[in-house]
Amino acid sequence: MLRIEYVYWLCGALLAACALHDLRAHRFAAAVFWGILAAIFLGGDAVAAAAAQGNALPAQSVGIGVIALALVAGSGALRRVPAAVDAAASAQRRQSAARLGHGLFAPALVIPFGTLALSLLQPYLPWASMDRGQFTLIALGLACIAATLAALALTRARARDAIAETSRLLDALSWALLLPMLLAMLGAVFAATGVGEAIAHIVATAIPTQSPTACLLAFAFGMVAFTVIMGNAFAAFPVMMAGIGLPLLIGRHHAHAAALGALGMLTGYCGTLLTPMAANFNIVPAALLELRDPNGVIRAQWPTALALLAVNFGMLWFFAMP
Repeated sequence: MLRIEYVYWLCGALLAACALHDLRAHRFAAAVFWGILAAIFLGGDAVAAAAAQGNALPAQSVGIGVIALALVAGSGALRRVPAAVDAAASAQRRQSAARLGHGLFAPALVIPFGTLALSLLQPYLPWASMDRGQFTLIALGLACIAATLAALALTRARARDAIAETSRLLDALSWALLLPMLLAMLGAVFAATGVGEAIAHIVATAIPTQSPTACLLAFAFGMVAFTVIMGNAFAAFPVMMAGIGLPLLIGRHHAHAAALGALGMLTGYCGTLLTPMAANFNIVPAALLELRDPNGVIRAQWPTALALLAVNFGMLWFFAMP
């Protein structure tokens, strides 16, 4: 039976291969960065087992590894020097793109459709008797493998070409690739350490809690603000729901819980459009497109974010409040 650990090991193996590729290309900082991350992915199971037996040293070594990642990223050594343009290789790529046309998008579509198909088929798969959330990640991993094989077959490329291109993309994205994982953990830490209760106390002293409008404004703008800070509405949602949504809007003013949750999350995503912390939305595209302004995506979409915020607040008031 498949286990979620297999997906983590696959990610670790891919990162290790990319680290080796960078090492051979004399990009030593990138090799160290992806090598440390590969070791964390590959050794996570052993660390958890050792921690369960009361041995804190492996967990501390992972913490040291994370600090090392931050030091390497902060040193600026991950900045990649553009390689010399190979005219023959560029011409070959253009010819290949013209020959394949829109068929190039087919392997990319294998990922979402493959994940969806496997998730829907889970009840009928004898080897998929596990938690649905874990199986979705396994389905995503299997779909990515299928997409890679499809891309190799379509382009007639070699497996080493896939590693080289993966390494190129990882080096282009650099440390920003880790922000979604780190920010998701930050949200869990905030929820576990009682940040929501602290916010409830601050809000109770700062706004008239007897006013549903004031509470709703605090919830909506709080969702945006925390999303800007943490880069992810999923991380902001438990904090704001615990601090304002549940005790004040639902408990005191009898707001509709389902509407408040759905529209509150949507409101948080207005903050996603405004922050560089949402790296996968705002920093990664700028890096991949090699924009001169790293914040060019944010500058282009902030008016849309503010307009959506006004619309979302209106829908919150209309659908969530009694």
